[in-house]
Amino acid sequence: MYTQNTPVHVSLWRREFWYLAIANLLLTSSVYMLIPVLSDRLLTRYTTWQSAVAVAVYGVGLFLPGGFCSYLVQRYRRNRVCIWSIIALAASFAVLYYGAGRMPYAALLAVRLLNGMGFGLCQMVLMSTLIIDTCESFQRTEANHSATWFGRFALSLGPLATLLICQTGNGASVALVSIACQIAAMLLVLSIRFPFRAPEETVCKFSLDRFFLPEGKWLFVNLALFTTALGLFLTIPQKSMFYCMLMVGFLAALLAQKFVFINAELKSEVVSGLLLMGCALLMQLSSREVAVDYLSPVFAGAGTGIVGARFLLFFIKLSWHCQRGTSQSTYFLGWETGLTLGLSIGCACFRSSTHTLVFVSLTFIILAWAMYQLFTHTWYLKNKNR
Repeated sequence: MYTQNTPVHVSLWRREFWYLAIANLLLTSSVYMLIPVLSDRLLTRYTTWQSAVAVAVYGVGLFLPGGFCSYLVQRYRRNRVCIWSIIALAASFAVLYYGAGRMPYAALLAVRLLNGMGFGLCQMVLMSTLIIDTCESFQRTEANHSATWFGRFALSLGPLATLLICQTGNGASVALVSIACQIAAMLLVLSIRFPFRAPEETVCKFSLDRFFLPEGKWLFVNLALFTTALGLFLTIPQKSMFYCMLMVGFLAALLAQKFVFINAELKSEVVSGLLLMGCALLMQLSSREVAVDYLSPVFAGAGTGIVGARFLLFFIKLSWHCQRGTSQSTYFLGWETGLTLGLSIGCACFRSSTHTLVFVSLTFIILAWAMYQLFTHTWYLKNKNR
């Protein structure tokens, strides 16, 4: 029994945390399952630019519920807000999958907007509130870091699942698997009991709390530049082996953080990750060898994992203690904004030309590197709070 005067030392990796981390994996995988097939499906009926806008509108939807997130989790029970947002996400996915080739364009945009709103709200509540509430205060940085890695692996698991399903010749099953993942995530959240918390005396209906950290705007831009390059890279049609090797790259990034960068200079992680991503892109330009098909996604996964994990810690250390949830949401929005922008640009202009696509992606990597080297790192050191 824990008392006010007894220090609490509970393992982070207990049932509640596992359930929420797996829920994050399932939710994010269900959304990323769209990456290999959405553009192709849209282009069967709509023009290239209409399809690109439909991809981008999802990114707009991510931001729309953010200002109301703090009000909702204080006015209503936190887990119920997450559950209802997952239900809305699943319903919008069902409409999208089964009506994308038949619905009017305005209806398509509305559904894509709902996709973004549902995913944005459930992620903000899950990552900035529920996961933090299941652990002790001294474990929260580890909890944020670990749970986000589950979502990062979804970038390979989601598209891989889609490609494996499509190999069976039953593309409609992608919809069922995606919605099943969302329902499973909802059940995991439902299985956890969260204590009731009385709302603050004055609760604003719209605020930046749990939504966006203004102090992190330059980190947001720098992260979005990197993930735009990643999104452009992922618009290149790939086989299932690509996503398997991308996962190997993620594992390599985890090992590198533990053994390579443990005592390294702070700047080295981001610079190394950007260089690895640049090497992955240059491989696509310089050679047609089979080895490139294996090494390029490994380098891309390692670079993405290293940069993503370090930027998350930057956001956390830039915020005050009471802003931890806000820093999580800002990181999530920066990651998804860039990824969506890259997928949209790739769909609009460069999908038919792999070399052009890679060149543009490489340009964004160079911009991200230059911004970090010349400005962001120094600015962060001057402004961090922890």
